[in-house]
Amino acid sequence: MTVALTLLINGVANSAIYFLMAAGLTLIFGLLRVINFAHGGVYLWGAYLGTFLYTATGNFFIAVCGGLVTGALLGWLSERGLLAAIYGQGTQQLLLTMGIFIILSELIKIPFGRDPINSSPPPVLGHSWIVGHVVIVEYQVFAVVAGALVYVALVLLLSRTRLGLVVRAGVTNPELVQSRGVAIKRVFTAVFVLGAALAGFAGALAGPYFGSVTPGMGMDMQLNAFIIVVLGGLGSLKGSLVGSLLIGVATAVVSYYASSLAVLSSVIVMAIVLVIRPNGLFGSKEVV
Repeated sequence: MTVALTLLINGVANSAIYFLMAAGLTLIFGLLRVINFAHGGVYLWGAYLGTFLYTATGNFFIAVCGGLVTGALLGWLSERGLLAAIYGQGTQQLLLTMGIFIILSELIKIPFGRDPINSSPPPVLGHSWIVGHVVIVEYQVFAVVAGALVYVALVLLLSRTRLGLVVRAGVTNPELVQSRGVAIKRVFTAVFVLGAALAGFAGALAGPYFGSVTPGMGMDMQLNAFIIVVLGGLGSLKGSLVGSLLIGVATAVVSYYASSLAVLSSVIVMAIVLVIRPNGLFGSKEVV
């Protein structure tokens, strides 16, 4: 029973980091219909810059904000400088975002090298508690709370604000939205930047969560995020949340018993869901 509860807690904590990544992908695909392979590279830079800033300043808030800003900046540069010119061209978008990911993954090795860099949580979040025979790590609780707050904020943004109305309308009929005087291209940019900022934020939180940052962590998280988005339903924020929980718990359980099969377990969960529901758990044309 103790092992089961520990694995469940670890799985839920994992899912918080996964969700922050998957939510950004969901937002970008939901409006722009861009399958963004560069997302893992943005996450990677957020992780490294967050770790660097915390080491340099000792201020965790600055580190997290640095990861978020790094993600937003990379998203803006990618969207305005490259992707904006090829919206609607699926193959070109796919190849371009894959190229951006490779470039970002290689560039990170120039200032930081190829070896792992230790990353630890701040002392204020470094405690743990023993409840019964179960150990609860404070940083895991922090990650779960952060993920939950981001989900609530995104739901409110998309359902209660004018920007959310424009985004949801732009998903189904961007031409009509533009004909009403809305600068839809600016909305596209804002959504892409927000999605990338979430990836950078996830990276900044992931360094202390996993204990180190490595050049390969972007690809690992990219794969999990795509599995979650497909499993939950392309364009569904709720699907990303539920998918993150499923994959997070499945990964924690399988990693405990057979770590080499962790990725395979995620693929199997996705395959089972898609056999039952080909469009994913909450697949629809709506963003939420």
